[in-house]
Amino acid sequence: MAFSQTANATPTATRTVVPQTLGFLLLENFTLISLASAIEPLRMANQLAGRELYRWYTLSQDGAAVRASDGLQVTPDASTAIPLSLDWVVVCGGVGPSRSVTREHVGWLQSQSRQLRRLGAVCTGSWALARAGLLDGYETSIHWECLAAMQEAFPRVALTTRLFSIDRDRFTASGGTAPLDMMLNLIGRDHGRELSAGISEMFIYDRVRNEQDQQRVPLKHVLGTTQPKLLEIVALMEANLEEPIGLDELANYVDVSRRQLERLFQKYLHCSPSRYYLKLRLTRARQLLKQTPMSIIEIASACGFVSTPHFSKCYREYFGIPPRDERLGIGARDPRSAASEPEAGSLLVRQSLTPTAQEPVSSAVLALAQAQGEPTYASVPCR
Repeated sequence: MAFSQTANATPTATRTVVPQTLGFLLLENFTLISLASAIEPLRMANQLAGRELYRWYTLSQDGAAVRASDGLQVTPDASTAIPLSLDWVVVCGGVGPSRSVTREHVGWLQSQSRQLRRLGAVCTGSWALARAGLLDGYETSIHWECLAAMQEAFPRVALTTRLFSIDRDRFTASGGTAPLDMMLNLIGRDHGRELSAGISEMFIYDRVRNEQDQQRVPLKHVLGTTQPKLLEIVALMEANLEEPIGLDELANYVDVSRRQLERLFQKYLHCSPSRYYLKLRLTRARQLLKQTPMSIIEIASACGFVSTPHFSKCYREYFGIPPRDERLGIGARDPRSAASEPEAGSLLVRQSLTPTAQEPVSSAVLALAQAQGEPTYASVPCR
């Protein structure tokens, strides 16, 4: 999904890249770490490129200061009443999204959708987009704490436990630092992997996670305390990945029959016990592939596979990519991105970068000016 826009150039002129403009809508009790994780990669992209690739504004419904979940207040650049020329709108949520989203928020987001803005969310901001009916049929990420409630409230939204999701003109990230990974992936698509890698180096960020990475959702949160035997079985599985325990033996450990065991998994985890066990082992293998220098043979053994070919077959079937390619960082391209990627020059280009009388100056301009003295300024070539 290419997010860059280019102005029409004359045959003798240098092609001008028009900055993408983002509006960050702050909901009451938004999480500051998610907002910073989304904006900081944009600032660093500008610095390393030595030009303004992105500009951004923080917004609130009435232009008044918004309190973050840690108690700090952020004074936004503008209210949603000011008609800014935006390319992306990102909703920043946090604690209690069902209480923070107002009818005015919903109406404004729907108006942005009608103007063909790309719509995104971080942390629990997906709740606002879902309430506005703008995520129906879209793969969507939200912080795991809100998964069950959102599934109940918005059954048409295709919720996932992924760290972030990019589906056509929607992009959503769970909480914490996940927006950083999402933005790095979007910047990489927009301006090349070299720029994305340069940003991660500046932030001392060892590994950029991708769309296949999952949130670690505590099973207790999914099941509550009503299924202690199932929780105990899963704990046994997690503690015995290198030498998997047979299903009959697992059933005996918690004093249930094998048939009862299979019913528990089908009812509460929507898969068979063997499939769930395999998922745990493959997820562990993926972590080892990405985070350690262990050989594929060693990883296969450490995750309970009797042979490397069998491990590779299971890995490819589950993740859609062989272990060797995973280690090399060669991912299968998401077919949705090809369908949704606009052709060069197909997006509308604003004729002027000069703010209107109503339009505030983006803090991106100030940040870029301050960065000119940095040794890394304009140090990474990008498209």
